[in-house]
Amino acid sequence: MLLAALATLAIAGCGKSDRAADPHVLTVAATAVPHAEILDFVKPTLAKEGLKLDVRVFNDYVQPNVQVSEGRIDVNYFETGPYLEEFNKAKGTHLVPLAGIHIEPFGAYSRKWKKIGDLPNGATVAIPNEPSNSGRALQLLAHAGLISLKDPKSMTATPKDVVQNAKNLKFREIEAATLPRVLGEVDMAMINTNYALDAGLNPTHDALLIEGKDSPYVNFVVGTEKARTDPRVAKLIAALRSPEVKAFIERKYSGAVVPAF
Repeated sequence: MLLAALATLAIAGCGKSDRAADPHVLTVAATAVPHAEILDFVKPTLAKEGLKLDVRVFNDYVQPNVQVSEGRIDVNYFETGPYLEEFNKAKGTHLVPLAGIHIEPFGAYSRKWKKIGDLPNGATVAIPNEPSNSGRALQLLAHAGLISLKDPKSMTATPKDVVQNAKNLKFREIEAATLPRVLGEVDMAMINTNYALDAGLNPTHDALLIEGKDSPYVNFVVGTEKARTDPRVAKLIAALRSPEVKAFIERKYSGAVVPAF
């Protein structure tokens, strides 16, 4: 029994923040589109520099931060500054933005209506269910004149902060990753571009509303404080902010993803 208990403890301890860093391998958590695609593009460049990039793909916004914070993965590349700030506050983590790479203009999509003016009174609008992305969705609706917010500059607004709602829109708060799947069940859904692209939507053609290229929601490489001085991370950031990656983003995504460097 004692040996079994010791074995269980040993297994439980594996993979935590005390794992030794391999100087020739860097693990990166990412969502599939466009982050993992951009990381795959820089893999050959980094391989020539003696660094293997191990990309772990996630379909949610929580586990990439949890696993980096616990030391299971070195860094992640999927999130905006406002989301990171809210996550740290809610979870008591201390993750830091290391380098801004790109912007994904946030959009509003519909299977039922062809243009925003067709949206009927009392329409149901699905938005992300966490503050930084719900705020982003509501800011886009406010910019279009559909609603007004208590604090027009708030980046973490929720439906409770809506003070004017001329069309009496009904808000349905849903996990961001599942928004494309409910698109046929609501009048309109406010979807993060990575999930829109993954679902086969083209933001520049399919969105009824879309953020401008001046969006403040830059997607960062994120890690713990010690990642700031990690030479492996420095190599990754240099590769991601290269002219080659800028050209790749512009060519592949045609404005749905915009370089931020």
